[in-house]
Amino acid sequence: MAVGWGSTAGGRAVVVAAVLIGLGAGGCGTPPRGSVSEANSELTGVHPCDPAALGATAPGPFRDYVGVTFSCARLSVPLDHAGLRAAPQQPGQLSLQVAMADNTTAPRGVLMWLVGGPGEPGVGLTAVITHQFDPAVLRDYRLVMISSRGTGTGALQCPQLQQVMGDSDQTVPPPSAVQECAQSIGPDRRFYTTADTIADLETLRQALRVGTLTLDGASYGTFVAERYAITHPDRVSRLVLDSVVPHDTFDPLAIAAFNRTAQVLRMVCAETRCSTDPAQDLSEEIGARHDGPQLLTILSGLTGGAPRLTGMVAALHEAARGDYTALDTIIATETRDQAISAEQLSQGLHAATVCEDFSWPWGDADAPVPGRAGATAKAVAALPDAAVFPYDRATAAGAGTVVTCELWPQTPVVAFPTGADLPPVSTLLLAGDHDLITPLAWTQHEAAHAPRGHLVVIPGSGHITQNKGNGPAARTAVTEFLTGP
Repeated sequence: MAVGWGSTAGGRAVVVAAVLIGLGAGGCGTPPRGSVSEANSELTGVHPCDPAALGATAPGPFRDYVGVTFSCARLSVPLDHAGLRAAPQQPGQLSLQVAMADNTTAPRGVLMWLVGGPGEPGVGLTAVITHQFDPAVLRDYRLVMISSRGTGTGALQCPQLQQVMGDSDQTVPPPSAVQECAQSIGPDRRFYTTADTIADLETLRQALRVGTLTLDGASYGTFVAERYAITHPDRVSRLVLDSVVPHDTFDPLAIAAFNRTAQVLRMVCAETRCSTDPAQDLSEEIGARHDGPQLLTILSGLTGGAPRLTGMVAALHEAARGDYTALDTIIATETRDQAISAEQLSQGLHAATVCEDFSWPWGDADAPVPGRAGATAKAVAALPDAAVFPYDRATAAGAGTVVTCELWPQTPVVAFPTGADLPPVSTLLLAGDHDLITPLAWTQHEAAHAPRGHLVVIPGSGHITQNKGNGPAARTAVTEFLTGP
């Protein structure tokens, strides 16, 4: 389950769809010419994809419902991209998996979708993503998927952290698990940031020989799409940003999710005509059991994909009155069977990327570890009571991501320019009004930095509005946006 970065629990089938992190790349008017192997030597071993590698469950060759087949290849990228850091370039190469639709002359160029968490491989979700798009999109664009560095067959391995976290973002790990993970990855952990992923995408764009990219990003993938667009403004033609993580990480403690929890719970109550105040009930339950980080995780997960909050409203009301039976049943159900392999979701990659990418109360990952917890405590103490309701200050200070990154070793980071806006390209921003993973305020914040942005809020939708479980409205908006003038 995630608060802001893209992974969710609450049914493994929902997980796959809900965590999808999209990044599209398309060169409108500049379709690729010739075979991929001829285009650039960085893409090697081009061959028809094994359907199982694309996540297809049906036997036989994979062919989506408009007849597009896929070829797979490897993209060779430097471990340390030249010019990205001031320090001398470190040697080494990484080999990333890529899946490419075979309609190489698609009139609008390449559409690339990234999955993440961060931590998930993209190629294995090709079948799911393909069937989320309208046939018109798949005819107009060449869909390309990439498994980013540190994921899939090249997953960063952190056995103890993997066992503790499973498919969760916000489980609070023991210090030993975080320390074991960082030591296992070693100094190379500095090479698994979004800046490195952006450089990999630029290498892939060059290998595909397209001039511009159309980016469709969701959850953490919006962060990748936004920062790619800001870094390479002349190489992006359109942006779709679904369930947004703002490019400037203006809300590092995810306080916006706290207030949105109260609003969404009350919306669900009104929709079901309940006579209680579930936000107040949640506040009272946390006051009694001091389990805010756990309930933050559970509630967020219940909005991954189609929201499943109705039963939670009644359970919270009973819990506020001392009967925890229904609430504990929900908690047990949501946390059951959350084990997941690093090849499916690398918690090592997740920790390295999140801790080194974002700004925190203590600054960034290059700040000394001893002062971080104190900086968090000071920032949380300065918040007004209304900012943390219906949770409490202990929840804000003790959420899993905050705890993980407080413990992450001091690591040099790649600076990103402050005060940047998205380039003036057509941008569709989508938000689900029941999403507690990436709250509406985050998408609204990014919309204010999109000169040609159009914000669409999808009623009743949870995280990743393009997920089929959230109904057709967002997918219709995406189709019209991507296939329109």
